[in-house]
Amino acid sequence: MEKKGAILMQRYELGRLLGQGTFAKVYYARDIKTGLCVAIKVIDKEKISKVGMIDQIKREISVMRIVKHPNVVELYEVMASKTKIYFVMEYVKGGELFNKVSKGKLKEGAARKFFWQLISAIDYCHSRGVWHRDLKPENLLLDEHGNLKVSDFGLSALVESKCQDGLLHTTCGTPAYVAPEVINRRGYDGCKADIWSCGVILFVLLAGYLPFHDSNLMEMYKKIGKGEFKFPNWFTPEACRLLSKILDPNPNTRISIAKIMGSSWSRRGLDVKPRINAEEVKEVDPSEVDAVFGSTMDERHSVRELKQLVEKPSNLNAFDIISLSAGFDLTGLFEETTDQKKEVRFTSNKPASTIISKLQDVAKCMKLKIRKKDRGVLKIEGCKEGRKGPVCIDAEIFEVAQSFHVVEMKKSNGDTLEYHKIMKEDIRPALKDIVWTWQGEQQQQEQEVLQQCL
Repeated sequence: MEKKGAILMQRYELGRLLGQGTFAKVYYARDIKTGLCVAIKVIDKEKISKVGMIDQIKREISVMRIVKHPNVVELYEVMASKTKIYFVMEYVKGGELFNKVSKGKLKEGAARKFFWQLISAIDYCHSRGVWHRDLKPENLLLDEHGNLKVSDFGLSALVESKCQDGLLHTTCGTPAYVAPEVINRRGYDGCKADIWSCGVILFVLLAGYLPFHDSNLMEMYKKIGKGEFKFPNWFTPEACRLLSKILDPNPNTRISIAKIMGSSWSRRGLDVKPRINAEEVKEVDPSEVDAVFGSTMDERHSVRELKQLVEKPSNLNAFDIISLSAGFDLTGLFEETTDQKKEVRFTSNKPASTIISKLQDVAKCMKLKIRKKDRGVLKIEGCKEGRKGPVCIDAEIFEVAQSFHVVEMKKSNGDTLEYHKIMKEDIRPALKDIVWTWQGEQQQQEQEVLQQCL
């Protein structure tokens, strides 16, 4: 554990703790040679190695090394010891934009300024082949002059991350800010997804609250998918028109960044500077990223040891994504329900194929019929006639992340009391091997994960 006043790498004097997450802590520090104030992100090498996040850290370094923009937090250097990786970054003393928005909506002029700086920074990132994929007020910092700085590229993607279809397929980000095409799991354009998130942020700046919100995560996803939201009465017609074009659920017709920057609302009253030319910044050789891990170490690994460490395949599971996304609120999945509810949900970290196979086994053991009803939906039918006909249950599987699913089991026919009896006495016990948490149960594991999200 780093102590206040300690000298790191014979160069940086560590100060107070600024923040911490599951795998890293961020400290205020001072360069003892130049007096420059910096922020140092300290990453536990063993923890990220265990969960297969080395490639993600390498990608974050690559991104921050090539993205040099006045409205992006700058990475000065990366160092490593035997047990830690250190990101030495620009210290942004004004805190998160979220803290400003949490006090209420902003005046239109202030919101326009922040939005212009955000969209300018994202436009530049896209010109460098970088998609942020987790834009939200918590990841936007303010400097001492009140200028916005985009931070946290931990979930970003580079142009080479695209699949053969030219799209990205990793589901990540914070639900309230994520684009509908990301939720739909059919591949998405990182540029279009970032534009959507910028639109949600603009709405929050002007309104003081989210456009898409529901205590039930699945209901919120449905609203996002349909683009269902209402403008407050204080929004100007021009702002409404622009936001309607940004928060278009169809990515093919969603407005481009160039048209956003050319809109009269965006440019009004601002001293607009020319867009930064991407070719002015030197490309970073990918091999330099690997070399960083072995270049400035006080407890040296051999080059071979470091190469083995960084070349381990990355397999970021759902628990890591949840922990990394501070705004990923699962409370809607764990609301207390009454016995009259016709549906229950559980979460699972098993693949969808495993969940389906288990449901089939359970139905077979209980002598129930099971068939596919629709994409991601299984229909389980009872053979016995109940008070209101045979009990039928629709099991719908939602993919929140690659290895994290929510399964909703809803009564579609029959008596509700009989449905609850079957669920309680037969189905729930039989599914224990694939269930992480049932709706309404505050297990220790859920509590720990949610605390990591804060």
